[in-house]
Amino acid sequence: MNQPLAYVHPGAKIAKNVVIDPFTTIHNNVIIGEGTWIGSNVTIMEGARIGKNCNIFPGAVISAVPQDLKFKDEDTITEIGNNVTIRECVTINRGTTDRMKTVIGDNCLIMAYCHIAHDCIIGNNCIFSNNSTLAGHITVGDYVVLAGMTAVHQFCSIGNHAFVTGGSLVRKDVPPFVKAAREPLSYVGINSVGLRRRGFSADKIREIQNIYRILYQKNYNNTQASEIIEAEMEATPERDEILQFIKNSHRGIMKGYFKSN
Repeated sequence: MNQPLAYVHPGAKIAKNVVIDPFTTIHNNVIIGEGTWIGSNVTIMEGARIGKNCNIFPGAVISAVPQDLKFKDEDTITEIGNNVTIRECVTINRGTTDRMKTVIGDNCLIMAYCHIAHDCIIGNNCIFSNNSTLAGHITVGDYVVLAGMTAVHQFCSIGNHAFVTGGSLVRKDVPPFVKAAREPLSYVGINSVGLRRRGFSADKIREIQNIYRILYQKNYNNTQASEIIEAEMEATPERDEILQFIKNSHRGIMKGYFKSN
């Protein structure tokens, strides 16, 4: 903590066992929890709330003001959970008056050169690979994986346990438990590998597959498919989560994949 080549504002609240490397700058109104390591040349700006046992690598900029012309220096924050790893040159902006905060949950890995814009809400146990970019006001569930160079449109939502392949442009909402790929981004199956790794049974995976067959492979529109799923499929947490995601989607969910002639 006693690093003479770093600058820590007297108003910052830093746990005693935080390690801060040289040439790092920590502004006023910052809180950093126990066991966190801050690498060299990191900038942590006003409104940052960083949890315990995080690792922030060189060049990262945390809680910078939003890149939003409507922002008028309101008192907003960035919340980062426990056990989060933020790699080199990641940029994370604090919230605007829309949500008042940007949030990253526990146990996330944000790889080098990712950008997370203002008012994004990120769940727990997510992995964002290199150069993934999130515009403002995005909601991401738990256990979501974004492969490298994925770009997500503002106001989109991505459901729990979804996997988005590298280089994708996410313009519509991505439902839970699925794999998304191709251009335009489309449903290409469920994230069965990820679900097995997280303890989903074979029966539960088949149930999710059957739900998405009705939604994406039976030529129903979303309203028709939702009605059939609700009427014919047994009520389970996963079924209800999928139906609720579709109901709450403001941008509309991504389409199924169809081969062009």
